[in-house]
Amino acid sequence: MERKRRCGWTPGCQDGEPEIVWARRGARAESCPKSLITAESLAFLEKFHAWRGSGGVNLLDIAARDAEAILLLEAEWRKEISYADGQLI
Repeated sequence: MERKRRCGWTPGCQDGEPEIVWARRGARAESCPKSLITAESLAFLEKFHAWRGSGGVNLLDIAARDAEAILLLEAEWRKEISYADGQLI
């Protein structure tokens, strides 16, 4: 299955013609998205979770790169909530 999904840790995973192995609304991937997660992207997700859990600290008080990541993740979070509620934005 890892080879079919073109997971990055599998030897020879990029061999052959790429096919879409994952899709969700406007996004798609030709390789396993889990193998694309970096330590930095995981850190942004953790910061976003902490930000939401704290009630949303002032974004002017944190690094610009962190604030940008949080705003992007918040927008995507709201889209997911709207989609789940049937409001399709």
